[in-house]
Amino acid sequence: MKLEESIVLGLGAMRLSLAEVDEPSALRLIHEAFDRGIRLFDTADVYAPSATEIGHNERLLAKALGNRQGDIVVATKGGLRRQAKQWIPDGRAKHLKTACEASLRSLGVEQIDLYQLHAPDPRVPLGTSLRALASLQKQGKIRDVGLCNVRLEDIEAARQIVDVASVQVELSPLAQTPLKNGIVEYCVKHGIHLIAHSPLGGHRRAKRLSRVPVLQSVAKRHGVSAFEIALAWLRKVDAVVLPIPGATRVDSLVSSLHALELSLTDEDLAELDEAMPAASIVRKPRVAPAASEEELVLFVGYPGAGKSTLAESWLARGYTRLNRDVEGGTLADLVPELERRLIAGERRIVLDNTYPRRESRFDVIETARRHGVSVRCVWLDTTLEQAQVNAVRRMISRHGRLLEPSEMKTSKEPNDFTPEAQFRYRRELEAPRLEEGFSAIDNVQFASRGEGRRSGKAVFLDALGSSVDILKSYAADGYRIVQLTYRPGAGDREGRIDLGGVEIEVLACTHAPGPAVCWCRKPLPGLGVLLIEKYGLDPGQCIVVGESAADRSFSERLGLRLVSPDEFSGVQSSKSGGADG
Repeated sequence: MKLEESIVLGLGAMRLSLAEVDEPSALRLIHEAFDRGIRLFDTADVYAPSATEIGHNERLLAKALGNRQGDIVVATKGGLRRQAKQWIPDGRAKHLKTACEASLRSLGVEQIDLYQLHAPDPRVPLGTSLRALASLQKQGKIRDVGLCNVRLEDIEAARQIVDVASVQVELSPLAQTPLKNGIVEYCVKHGIHLIAHSPLGGHRRAKRLSRVPVLQSVAKRHGVSAFEIALAWLRKVDAVVLPIPGATRVDSLVSSLHALELSLTDEDLAELDEAMPAASIVRKPRVAPAASEEELVLFVGYPGAGKSTLAESWLARGYTRLNRDVEGGTLADLVPELERRLIAGERRIVLDNTYPRRESRFDVIETARRHGVSVRCVWLDTTLEQAQVNAVRRMISRHGRLLEPSEMKTSKEPNDFTPEAQFRYRRELEAPRLEEGFSAIDNVQFASRGEGRRSGKAVFLDALGSSVDILKSYAADGYRIVQLTYRPGAGDREGRIDLGGVEIEVLACTHAPGPAVCWCRKPLPGLGVLLIEKYGLDPGQCIVVGESAADRSFSERLGLRLVSPDEFSGVQSSKSGGADG
């Protein structure tokens, strides 16, 4: 059973537990909401004054609504834990089962109307969390399953496991991401209710929303507040959109309900759509201009994947370049400059920044569409590992060495970035799709630049546990012997030692433990690339001696042969041979 079609507005109850609202006032507000027709109440187990009062908001609703819960939909959530002031995702099946049973007790019901995964847990496969919810649904403990704070790819994956009744995301004139990243459009297409939390900007941005010029302009014509126009605008997106303003006062609740009575005119919608076109695209899907000689070329790819190099081939064909590294500012700041160029008559432009998120691509595509110019996507389908090696190789080519974290942080060169830039891209990436409005998507596989003929060989050790005779044998056969080690806080990063007549070059990462801020700690490829470039090593003839996950990943990134310490010490005949990945 889905959310009732008659429900068009709900109450977000979170602030009744987190704000300074006394219990009698909170109960009166909930009673007033019910008496005025509100039939959707949104809560969560973690909505509580402190980590020791989990379930507070659920218990508050149960106390206020009593036996009237059969006439309404109470939507709660699980999948977060409170630890001091932190809210930590916990998508483990065990936690969700325990949290759901606690919510049943707090709400005083035998079945939860709508149970939502509060947020994906990056440490737990999404499928694991969803199968736990599907099991709870099968047991009759929850009626409908919902998702919160997810990406489009998450919704698609979830629907392969469980019937998704709702998706909850932040949506308001100040937060239009779900309109731009395809989530609202997807929910409309598949009849999934979209619960819009913070539709008035939330308590931190409500004043800012009240000052949005287009909302003020339309509100003045109707003699109402900007908040009421914002809610009326959301309801005009599509009937699946259910705003849940978080009122803490009765007058705010009454104002929100008054918005349902507003009838926006064609003039109103035209003015709102001009300022906020993303909503109009959901109501009236655009037709992308067909591919032509007049086109923008928008790149999607990891930092360091070779976008700038590939862009040169387009510049040679008469395209001009628009790039944040040249213009400065953010990706969003490029849109006014793009508009200016299109107005000036430019019709062949390359945008070769990363553009990982669909939202970041939206304004570019929409701006081009308004000017009748098609947008071609060039997607550098590069793996993280390939991009890492390429980024390090470029750094060494420019500087002759690996930069220190402090140098990368202050460098004006856009390609002097830390590993986090690429990790962030992987987290944010939403694969480009034709339905975004592209005329075409060119999938370009990674191609490393030519390395020339290399013949150098090396053995990379982590620890010096190998027999001296074995090392002598490899050294005599032309192998360099190198120890790559991790010594946080050590002073010397490079050195040489003599082990029984065998010269061993030592390179150490000395940076502090924690998230990688440098390129030299395995499994990151920095020191390996440095040595390959320095000595002209042929990766296919190099050996990594180790058995840790870091050694395995390091060797795979660089195409080196991995052997265990036992194998290396006992099998001298394996000196030659290609990489086994």
